[in-house]
Amino acid sequence: MSMDPATRHIPVPDWLAAGPAARLVGLIARAGEEARVVGGAVRNILIGEPPGDIDIATTALPEAVMRLAEAEGLKAVPTGIAHGTVTIVVEGRGFEVTTLRQDVETDGRHALVRFGRDWQADAARRDFTVNAMSLRADGALYDYFGGADDLAAGRVRFIGDAIARIREDRLRILRFFRFQATVGSGAPDAEALAACIAERAGLAALSRERLRMEMLKLVIAPRAGETLEVMADAGLLGMVLGGVPLYRDLGRLAAIERALGLAPDAARRLAALAVLVREDAERLRERLALSNADYRRIEGIGHGWRGLDPARGAAAAKAVLFAAGPRGYRDRALVAFARSTAAVEDAGWQGLATLAERWQAPAFPISGHDLAARGFADGPAIGAALARLKAAWIAADFPVSREAIERLISDLTTGR
Repeated sequence: MSMDPATRHIPVPDWLAAGPAARLVGLIARAGEEARVVGGAVRNILIGEPPGDIDIATTALPEAVMRLAEAEGLKAVPTGIAHGTVTIVVEGRGFEVTTLRQDVETDGRHALVRFGRDWQADAARRDFTVNAMSLRADGALYDYFGGADDLAAGRVRFIGDAIARIREDRLRILRFFRFQATVGSGAPDAEALAACIAERAGLAALSRERLRMEMLKLVIAPRAGETLEVMADAGLLGMVLGGVPLYRDLGRLAAIERALGLAPDAARRLAALAVLVREDAERLRERLALSNADYRRIEGIGHGWRGLDPARGAAAAKAVLFAAGPRGYRDRALVAFARSTAAVEDAGWQGLATLAERWQAPAFPISGHDLAARGFADGPAIGAALARLKAAWIAADFPVSREAIERLISDLTTGR
């Protein structure tokens, strides 16, 4: 086979030399069609990262791919067959296999496509040069638009005319910033940034769900803080989130997470970026269609972060940990740390932020039966007495000895 001018060879990764991906690519090749790994997996190979999801492009039509897979005893799912994509499950792992395509018509959100056999035309419809590379099973890397050089330089560029690419799908504005925060370095590409600013009004046409998916990925990217600052300065971040974006708080939180060896958490970072008070969480839920679980976490941070400070002592921190649970406490403590003026290395704040790893709140050791045995009448009176006892128990630093518990009950009974 003659070499394409845009091709060079790289070492074949282990997962493409053998295993489920190699088996699927080989299955298509034996049928006389070509299959290559595309997109993020190729990009990750070049920067020494695990492949993540492995997507495959092919000259074979989607129905043919399904027939080949089923004849091999593999599960085939027509996940997006109208757009050329099917999912093939090999040895328990799903692979999206997509037929080469060309755009016929776009409306800023969706594209009408036709199938083809031209690899460069298929690559040309992708968003950025770093995402347009493809890799054959023998290590031949196809790079029609200089994606490898851009990746090495930390440069994220649109393929062709940036404004035209954005108008094909407005979500590419947010995707540009996500990839800038993930593989970029230095200032963003000037043409790309100018195009994103010029087309920012198109963000209003995107569904809340698509905005949420991109923002949750963006806030956990390696360079999220500085990238979000660029977005804020360009007037883009406020359009997505509303309010005044707190990108410096997110940047501080990211530095604290790194110092403590914690993995980035999207919901917590989103709270640091956009939520000062409980009402901010409600606005965020409306703008991004947050899941109930994410909303509850973010809302908890919004009304709870102010209650934590090393100056208030360990007892106050333990009370929050008891009420909020380990994850809720950790969320509040880390965001409070990020919004403080303390250095990231501050021992007091680090101790506060890691309390949940060092101390587990005991179960409240008093029940309604204990009070009934001491003459409290059943009903609301016992509930009110238990609430007062719990507050006194927390204030006494969670004693568990029988003597201390009896003293608390006695004090309550005396005061009754």
